[in-house]
Amino acid sequence: MRVLVIEDDAALADVLARGLRQDGLAVDLAADGEEGIEKAEITPYDVVVLDRGLPGISGDEVCTALIAMETTPRIIMLTAAGNVDARIEGLSLGADDYLPKPFVMAELIARIRALARRPNAATPPQLVAGDLVIDVAKHTATRNGQPLSLTRKEFGVLETIMAGQGKVVSSEELLERVWDEEADPFTNAVRITVMTLRRKLGEPPLIETVIGVGYRMMESG
Repeated sequence: MRVLVIEDDAALADVLARGLRQDGLAVDLAADGEEGIEKAEITPYDVVVLDRGLPGISGDEVCTALIAMETTPRIIMLTAAGNVDARIEGLSLGADDYLPKPFVMAELIARIRALARRPNAATPPQLVAGDLVIDVAKHTATRNGQPLSLTRKEFGVLETIMAGQGKVVSSEELLERVWDEEADPFTNAVRITVMTLRRKLGEPPLIETVIGVGYRMMESG
């Protein structure tokens, strides 16, 4: 899942990025509204974590701009104002959720994943391919009922390929959705991660390489 955090407080932004990445999310940062809009125009984010009290272009204006985009991300607003009127006002702008500061990281992560499971968003709570099952919310994977020990990147790659439902997912798309903007576009990280993932998934093989195109789940049976 690809998340954009738009937060002008550098210390808080760093804490958010580290916390979300530890939970397996690919995170990009924007220090103000203008940068946030620019990044959202280039990258199709699943969820945007938006500070309402941004300098310059306000969080409200950013929210309006995001909603007007062709591919609209889910938006969760963060604000120091926790009263009901402020919450209603934020939601009325089109935000999907609203979280007052201070907040617990675990709650923010839960809300982000809940938003991504809503209709027309990234993935359903569980993905199944034959005897392989991944629970997106719990971040667990099993094959034939046996738990799989996957790294965050391996899980993200598997989730993205399974969510394709048999369609080919390119290396570029995997790099975009599982890693973040700091990833080297010429890295072989995707190929290596798929290789180790295949080994952990075991036999019979489940991930097919479409030479020169990308990867997809093999048809079961």
